[in-house]
Amino acid sequence: MDVTPQQPPEPPHSDHSDPDHLDRPPPTSQPAEPCDVPPETLPTPDYEPPFGLDPDSSADLPPVSLHTTLRRAAFGMVAAAVLVTGAVVAVPDDGKKAAPPSVPGGVSRALAAANSGSPASLPDLKAMIGDRQSWVGTHPSDARSWAVLGTAYVEWGQRSADAAYYGRAEQALRRSLDAQPGDRGNTAALVGLAALANARHDFVTAKKWGETVRARQPKDWTAYPVLIDAYDGLGEYTAAGTAAEKFTALRSGVPALSRTAQMYRNQGRRADALATAQNAADRATAPAEKADCLHRLGELAWERGESEKAVAQYSAALRTDPAHHPSLAGRARALAALGRTDEAQRDYRAALSRLPRPEYMLELGELYESLGRDDDSRNQYDRLRKSLARADGYGVDDALLLGRFEADHGNAATAVRLLKTKWQRRHHSAAVADTLGWALHRSGDSASALQYAQKAVDTGGGTALYAYHLGVIEESLREYAPARRHLEEALRTNAQFSPLAAPEARKALDALSPPSATGPRDVQPIPGPDHMAAGPDHGTHAPAGATSPAPGGH
Repeated sequence: MDVTPQQPPEPPHSDHSDPDHLDRPPPTSQPAEPCDVPPETLPTPDYEPPFGLDPDSSADLPPVSLHTTLRRAAFGMVAAAVLVTGAVVAVPDDGKKAAPPSVPGGVSRALAAANSGSPASLPDLKAMIGDRQSWVGTHPSDARSWAVLGTAYVEWGQRSADAAYYGRAEQALRRSLDAQPGDRGNTAALVGLAALANARHDFVTAKKWGETVRARQPKDWTAYPVLIDAYDGLGEYTAAGTAAEKFTALRSGVPALSRTAQMYRNQGRRADALATAQNAADRATAPAEKADCLHRLGELAWERGESEKAVAQYSAALRTDPAHHPSLAGRARALAALGRTDEAQRDYRAALSRLPRPEYMLELGELYESLGRDDDSRNQYDRLRKSLARADGYGVDDALLLGRFEADHGNAATAVRLLKTKWQRRHHSAAVADTLGWALHRSGDSASALQYAQKAVDTGGGTALYAYHLGVIEESLREYAPARRHLEEALRTNAQFSPLAAPEARKALDALSPPSATGPRDVQPIPGPDHMAAGPDHGTHAPAGATSPAPGGH
């Protein structure tokens, strides 16, 4: 039975985003008994619940037998504490550690993954959600289990691209704080709320929650991953690096290595990022965790313009975990760069059928547009708009992606308005700076655009798209020498960074640097740190390579 309270989702910017408010009971009482009505959804005509789990119904969750229920009753708070705050083992009076109660295999694996800060497999995550739903149905005052359930809903919503679960997550986390306020030790719910805010791209609120937990429990490692994500989203890269170092000191292992690799990537330290990401992949054992590491290597390879290596890494991730759908989209992007457009379309469609993220819709739409398939591209853009509108109904701030789309395929003035609002809310990441600068340029204000585009290049870790945008803006301002330099940088970094923008970059560079008498201008790629990359003869680790924004505008 689904025990989510019968209550509509809060507006995106309700009072419940205030940490002090959520330490107090909510203004209206909530039913203690379970009910069967989850948050309302806003289905689109082509929407199908991903992974067989419907946010509108608990019918797809695993049934719970009486024997299992009794066994879980013995497990109770121990399982919940393991999931969110670390391993908890009962200690008898003689000081010897006693073995924890046994739990179903999938639930146990999900708890172990969370205890290490790693992703659980989708079947295990589903099993754990069903387990905690059943438990809080008979133990509605168990604050820890409500926190576990709410945090699991956040993860499921992210990994299914279904924002409807964020409403469930918020309700469960608020039930947890109602049962035990944050200032009485319920840091698990506060960390869950930070994760929820990050998932909704509300990085200011996520930062507040994370820093609240850090101030109260500075050695609680669970606060640092959410803080890293919040700082990265706000463009506070120095703070993100400090948080990553603290996380590593408190909780060394594969998750810490992955966070460190991302920190190096943001700093433009490509060789360090690659070496650290490869170390994480070598040490990972669980399929879901290993696939995540291989996907990161694929992203690094893609960003360096090493498309063959990227394809190999994404394929290795899919062999390790066939349900790692982001690797399908990543492989599609790399295949398109190699001119294997039929295969790219196949992988994009497969990814979208399982993980309908709007950024994949934009990428496929731009691929269709580059192939002259205008009707198909318009269909993808329409689908993108519907997806963003649906997510907005659940409090997700997708102004960055919508601004990118509007700047290149819609109304540039609308993009400027969206992105200026985001900037004013202290979202100063390289991605926001780049997209705002590009939108200003596309709207006719290149002079204002320049400072934002320059900031993106200075802090964006050497991304081809950012260099291209800056070069075009400089060319429009008649700053020809820096324009030529940045266009060359874009094409050296990744000569096929976008099916639409890369050809435009070559045209712009040719206009600035006409072919010599000996032939056309040849832009050589930047050599990657191949001596540190794993090759096809390195088992499942195939080539190596970084997290890059999806191919963007033209």
